[in-house]
Amino acid sequence: MMTLTVVCWNLERNGKGDPALRRAGDEILRRLQPDIVLRQEMGDADAKGHTVFHEQCQALGMRGVLGPGSCTAILYNPSRFDLVRDWSDGRGPHFVLPPTAITLRLKEAGPDALPFNVISYHLAYASAQQRQLEAEWLTTWADKGWKAPDGSHRVLPAIIGGDNNSYPEPGTEGDLLLPDLSAIKDQPHRLHRSRRGSDGVRVPDTEPDHTLRTAGLEDVARHWANSEDGEAGALARTVNATETHGPDSRIDRVYLTPGLLPAVTGVEVHEVPLDVSDHHIPAITLGNSTFADALTSYAPPLART
Repeated sequence: MMTLTVVCWNLERNGKGDPALRRAGDEILRRLQPDIVLRQEMGDADAKGHTVFHEQCQALGMRGVLGPGSCTAILYNPSRFDLVRDWSDGRGPHFVLPPTAITLRLKEAGPDALPFNVISYHLAYASAQQRQLEAEWLTTWADKGWKAPDGSHRVLPAIIGGDNNSYPEPGTEGDLLLPDLSAIKDQPHRLHRSRRGSDGVRVPDTEPDHTLRTAGLEDVARHWANSEDGEAGALARTVNATETHGPDSRIDRVYLTPGLLPAVTGVEVHEVPLDVSDHHIPAITLGNSTFADALTSYAPPLART
């Protein structure tokens, strides 16, 4: 079965200004053979007229869109996708680290297929309230109307992934436990990763996850772990435990709109050496034919203007 692979990676400061580390990161991605890459912490990628970013695209044989301020980026396989729109004019002033948002069309799905939105984001590091605001605005890309070839107005499917700087809501068997805040020794970090509960006691921040799922988006790792063919490894850590910053955590997550979930055929987390980056790589595999069907069936038929 032909598949599509979507990966999401916060390569620490895009290699921390070290070309050798960037090349190591490129090689890790190349081995995963991705069709779509959601990147965060692009760092110096805008130096010298986007030269670094273009070099990274060329190294992977991909094309890409670098978001404002080099905070985020999306790379895609040009043999499989056409770029329909870059939402650079629609991101708004609501993000500390602006997301990259584009609309792609799957070539194999044919001319009557809907395109779909792809968003790479990096939620604010230091403010739970800001993260909640940003998560609310992210949901707008799961609500974009589009005129389908049959003349009807449809909502575009969406793939939305990034560094959440917060935790998934508990309740999924096999998921990592929320940290005991007292185990986070770095006091500013403890503040950054928590919010005050209704009783005034600080609790780990899970609000962005709750917000995205309230809007109908589904955490793909949670979905796959709960599916008949799924595996608990989908819920593996994406950030390692440290003495100062607390236990293993699943900070990096990818969300899909519900119509794309039947296309999921696998979710893995590929661990990255800590001398390359402080984040690991969630990788989502989608069945090509099922994904194409989701773009041509126009289900559910929700009318939008």
